[in-house]
Amino acid sequence: MPNLFRSALALVLAVCATLASAQGPKAPAAPEYKLGPGDAIKVQVYQNPDLGLEARVSETGSINYPLVGKVTIGGMSISEAEKRIELALQRAQILKQPQVNIVLLQVRGNQVTVLGQVQKPGRFPLETTTVRVSDMLAAAGGVTPTGADVLVVSGQRDGKPFRKSIDIPTLFKGTMTQDDVLLQPGDTIYVGKAPTFYIYGEAQRPGTYKIERGMNVMQALAAGGGPTPRGSEHIRLSRTRADGTVVQLEPRMTDPVLPGDVLYVKESLF
Repeated sequence: MPNLFRSALALVLAVCATLASAQGPKAPAAPEYKLGPGDAIKVQVYQNPDLGLEARVSETGSINYPLVGKVTIGGMSISEAEKRIELALQRAQILKQPQVNIVLLQVRGNQVTVLGQVQKPGRFPLETTTVRVSDMLAAAGGVTPTGADVLVVSGQRDGKPFRKSIDIPTLFKGTMTQDDVLLQPGDTIYVGKAPTFYIYGEAQRPGTYKIERGMNVMQALAAGGGPTPRGSEHIRLSRTRADGTVVQLEPRMTDPVLPGDVLYVKESLF
């Protein structure tokens, strides 16, 4: 009888081993969702319903909690945020051993905001974890003609403020660059206005123009259509210094154009 028992046990163990082998290794657990700006949450405190509240995570990643004040939970998982609020209640001497439960009511933090000089500013969904700056810039329709050559990405990384300036032309050279960073929920991309100069006088198209990278006086004159039949190639340049004073210069055609420069095309004497 003992031999029969041992045989049956061995058979059961063999079957279990076979089934475990067929199932293969366990898939890695999905990363916990990180709270971000715009997320709506419901906070419940065990046996203290008066301390419960519904709140929306602010752009700075915080909520205002009654009797406690501002509590920063942006970039945290639900469990981390629960512990943060429990600690805040303890430090405020409201409860000795609080038990906090957070329910995510509405997800807004898995979006990226694109603002400034882009064709379609707004909020865009971050559908995967592999979306880069160039992808989101393309989704926003690209940079407008008045947009700068540099954008700024801001958000949070590992619970700390994150900010990075990125040269836009390098993003679209066809090769992956380290500046084409992966975006995270709650990030903001901002494209500012490009620096400009003004041209008037005997120019074909007087007005305000974007300063292209490395632009000189000759190129600026060409942007304005060149001189009129009455105009000359003699230019007067008005430039505002850092201290606010304005200086008058007679620039060479190869001199660089700086932001805020005013070019005057003189009339020809002949």
